[in-house]
Amino acid sequence: MPDSTISTSPLPGLYIVATPIGNLGDISARAAATLAHADLIAAEDTRVTAKLLAHLGLRISMTPYHDHSDERTRAALVARMEGEVVVLVSDAGTPLISDPGYKLVRDARAAGRHVSTLPGPCAAIAAITLSGLPSDRFLFAGFLPSKAKARADTIAEFAALRATLVFYESGPRLSASLSALAEGLGDREAAVAREISKLYEQCVTGTLTELAARYADAPPKGEIVVIVGPPGEAVAEEADDATLDAALREAMADRPVAQAAKAVAKRFGRDRHDVYARALALKDSAKGGD
Repeated sequence: MPDSTISTSPLPGLYIVATPIGNLGDISARAAATLAHADLIAAEDTRVTAKLLAHLGLRISMTPYHDHSDERTRAALVARMEGEVVVLVSDAGTPLISDPGYKLVRDARAAGRHVSTLPGPCAAIAAITLSGLPSDRFLFAGFLPSKAKARADTIAEFAALRATLVFYESGPRLSASLSALAEGLGDREAAVAREISKLYEQCVTGTLTELAARYADAPPKGEIVVIVGPPGEAVAEEADDATLDAALREAMADRPVAQAAKAVAKRFGRDRHDVYARALALKDSAKGGD
């Protein structure tokens, strides 16, 4: 049976506390009790956490802890953990999940401090449950890079992974990211979840291409999670040399040789380097016939 005991006097140390991602009613009784007994709250944004504390009727000392906090800040927090209860929270959800915190946990452990976690809301997990996509194996990948080349390179790393992929994204970048995912992964089944646990919670499903078109001229507001299904069982087409050459000529008509060769190799299950060499030979042959 789960232990429902809520400690009235937490040990000194670090407590990682998950907070609501939208609906303030999602704060757990144990999380509220731990916040109430905190000597100090290390918050990603103290203004955001102040609203949660006001909802709970609490006035607790806070200090900022975010991506730009340095080693000296962490050292000061770790020192206080020796005799005080220090609570780590992010703006929403579970700290460390695409939020600052792992370095503080690492340093606290290295110093021998007591470290405990209070599980609760997490946008990535909630979105998976909404999507209807396979949840037995998944990878959380955070935010994709904003630059097109870096984004494409990152997506390529996940292409062969047989797992559902989970990304965080912002409204203005959503359509471009969905298009890049379709280009790099193929037109997989996907879902876009936003405003989870709030009044206007929404989860829209479709293929990556369909979703990219949906949001191209109407970027949504709010916190967004993109869930991409795993690759299907691709069946390569069979082709003789003549069919392969015809496909290469067609592909090279509107794209660079390397891209055309890659696409044709994937389509017919051929070695990419062999197909690229064949594409170069066809290109040279075409030049010679001019």
